[in-house]
Formats: sequence, C-alpha cells, structure tokens
Amino acid sequence: MLWKSAPISLFLIAAATTLDESDAFVPSPARRANGAAAVSPASSSSSSSSSSSSSSSSFGMRGGRRRRPLRTSAAAERARDAGGAREIRVGVIGCGRIGLVHLGAIAGTPNVRPVVVSNPTVAKAEMAANQYGADRFTGNAMDVISDPEVDAVWICSPSQFHAEQIKACAAYGKHVFCEKPIATDLPETVEAINACNEAGVKLMIGLQRRFDPNFQRVRQAVETREVGDPIMIKLCSRDPAPPPFEYVRGGGGIFADMAVHDLDMSRFLAGDDPIDILATGSCHIDKSIEQLEGSEAFDTATCIVRYPNGVQAVIDVCRQSSYGYDQRAEVLGTSGMITTDNVYPNTARVFKPHFTGNADMPYDFFLSRYQEAYVTETIEFCQSLVHDTPVPCTGIDGLVALIMAAAADKSAAENRWVTFREIVQDIYCVDPTHCDTLAGSDVFPEGFKPVADPKDLLLPNVDEQKEGATMDWNVPSPFQ
Repeated sequence: MLWKSAPISLFLIAAATTLDESDAFVPSPARRANGAAAVSPASSSSSSSSSSSSSSSSFGMRGGRRRRPLRTSAAAERARDAGGAREIRVGVIGCGRIGLVHLGAIAGTPNVRPVVVSNPTVAKAEMAANQYGADRFTGNAMDVISDPEVDAVWICSPSQFHAEQIKACAAYGKHVFCEKPIATDLPETVEAINACNEAGVKLMIGLQRRFDPNFQRVRQAVETREVGDPIMIKLCSRDPAPPPFEYVRGGGGIFADMAVHDLDMSRFLAGDDPIDILATGSCHIDKSIEQLEGSEAFDTATCIVRYPNGVQAVIDVCRQSSYGYDQRAEVLGTSGMITTDNVYPNTARVFKPHFTGNADMPYDFFLSRYQEAYVTETIEFCQSLVHDTPVPCTGIDGLVALIMAAAADKSAAENRWVTFREIVQDIYCVDPTHCDTLAGSDVFPEGFKPVADPKDLLLPNVDEQKEGATMDWNVPSPFQ
C-alpha cells in the first residue's frame, strides 16, 4: 500500500500494528515538512496486506507485489516549471554503508535529486530519506524501480539481487548505476547488460578504484607516455583483517570477491584487453576456510596477466595486513616508473632516534580509503545523466572483470595458463537476454557458434546506438 504524509506519531503507531518492512511506503519527514497532503492511517490500514519481512524477499523481485503508480510530486512539478538544466530524479535501493555514501553524493550534485529510497529495514530507509532529503522511503525495492517519478536507480543491495534488479529497471525504462558485480555468474551478467542495451537505458558499474585520484594519476602517466611504453604493472591489495567465515563461504572465492578489483585495475592501467592469466592461491591466515571449495579456501593469491605487446601485470592479494589497508600500484615504462603510496588519515610524521615515519597507520577501512572514489563515480554518472554523455564505466567493463576473475579461478584450480577466450566461449545465448553456459557438455546446443570476444555477446549500449555504432567485429581482439 501507498502511504502519504501521516503525522509521524500516527505513522509509528500504524507501522507497529499493520505494516511490515517489505510493505511500508511512506513519505520522509523532510517530505512531510514540505506540506504534502496527509492520508489518515485509519483509512488506509484496512487495505494493508502482509508480506515477508526478510531481507531476501524485500530486496528481491520474485513474489513481490507491484504497487499502483505514484503521482508526480509537487516538488518535481515545481522544478520542471522553473526550467533550466534537466533535473534527474533518483531512487536508491539499499541504505547500508555504500548506499549512504552514494546518497550523500547524489544530494550534493547539481540538477540531481533523490526522490525515493528503499531498505528491508524500513527505519534505515526513513533515516536516509530524512538525512538526504528524499521525498519517500519504502521497504520494497520494486517501489523504487516502478516509481514513475524516478529517472535513474542506484542499486546498492546485496550482490545476489543485482541482475534481477537491473533487468527490472530496464523493463521500467530506468537508467542504472549498480555496485559490482552485475551478477554472480557470467550468463546472467550478459543478460542484465543486454536488457539495458535493448531498453536504451544507461548502465554504469561501480568499479570505484577507477575513480581514485592515485590510480587515475597512474593511468594518466600511461596514456600520455609520461614513463614511456608500459612494460610491467604491479598491484597489491591487502585487507586489514580477514572477513568472517560466513562471508567467505558462498562469496565466490578470493578472485571474484577481492582480486576482481585488481584484475580490473590492471586492465584499466594497461588500456587494453588481456590475453591470458596464471593464478595460484594458498591459506595462511584463517585455517577454518581450508574446508571450503575452490578459491574460497584461499586467503592469499597471486596472478600474472599477459597483455598485448608483451606487457605483464603482477597482482598479489591477501585478506590480512597487520599495518592497515595496503593498496598500491606501480607501472614500469621504457623511460621511467610511476608508483602510488597508501593513503593515510594525515600527513604527520614522527622523528625519533630509532624511528622516522608516518605518525599513524594507513586507513584500515575501505570506505575511508575510497570515500573520495565512491563520491566521484556517483558524480560522474550523475553528470552523464544530466548532460546525456557516455558513462565512464560500462557494462562491458563489469563483464570483463568477472571474466578475468573466472579465468583466475580456473587457472588456480587446473594449475595452468588460461586464456580469457576459454571463459567467453563457454557462454551460450539463445537471444541477447537468455544465456547459459555449456558447463563442459560434449553436446553443443543447436545453432551454437562460440565467440571469443565478450563484446560479441552484447548489443550496442545506448550511447553507441546514439552514435550510430555498428560494432566492427573485424578489428582484431586480444581475446581471439
């Protein structure tokens, strides 16, 4: 049911007696303060129906009831009447730590306005709406996606819901920003990207390290040949402490849930698509995970990625670093080298007879380390929507990152070099939005034609369509 601006005391009483977390959809206190019309809880509670209040059902689509369309808010009508730059109205799914970072950036970006937020725990959604000025809040993700006032949706929900929510956004004609990964498997990743491309909506993937000023400066040095032609790329990623056992189990393994950022960064810095990979892993920190399957049993791993022109990338990851969050990059070129240091809370240094160095340890939490990057990627997508320009991190970037992680997993399991085209060729699509994997079958589906380049699996995105791109697949690709 749809709730409008009941007084806060009445809302709390009604919520306690008639609504659960997946059913509530109410205006935020900030919206109520702007004078929206009130609806008596007594007149509406009789039509309330119960639904599951679990996080899974609230974030997911299947089985969820679709609410009747909402009317355009008075605030939006006033903004349109005022003219000027196009206003983008945004909905955010998920009001956890990442969702709040994005909401803060959205609220501070010109010509962009949050209008509705959702979270399975409705109290979190209400707090977020009130803090960042969203008009409404809800416990059901579909309320955000189906809201006719929303132009774009930020998906900050758990990974297992991403693909389904991206497809739903495409069906409703909403532009999408989605935290990585697009999906937890490759076929559904392809389906989700193609759903957006087919619907003509923008899709941006949140690979936030691309927007970190340190890594961007290294990329700039490569692009401008400041250190000559690249020879070797080195990346390290070491977390302050290992995650809980329950996080590791079912998380897809160290390559998919951790090293995927570094694999993507190697491609970002190389400025090219990779050829093949050799990966290995071991367990040194938390011996309890050794019972898990595949790369979930690793807390330490190393990858070598080969790129065109003999460029190599060496990546090491570890789930524990006793000295804080260790995130560094280095590119060796034919005429020099560029490298980054870790990021510290301050620049203070201590000088003593037996020690000289930073007064404090590097940041020990990813949101502290990458706060600026998360904000920057949000602003970049907002600007892409406002000015209708290409997005800086596309669906193909998310797809290739997952392909690289899958290839690393296969390499570690089989103790050999794995070409990325092996992974791509295992994906079979009946049509752009219905895909599967061959899963090692000896019998190919009727009409199956393996492809080596992941771009061959995708329709042109909305920006390529506007430019009249026909996608010339005759251009040689490292995947082939």
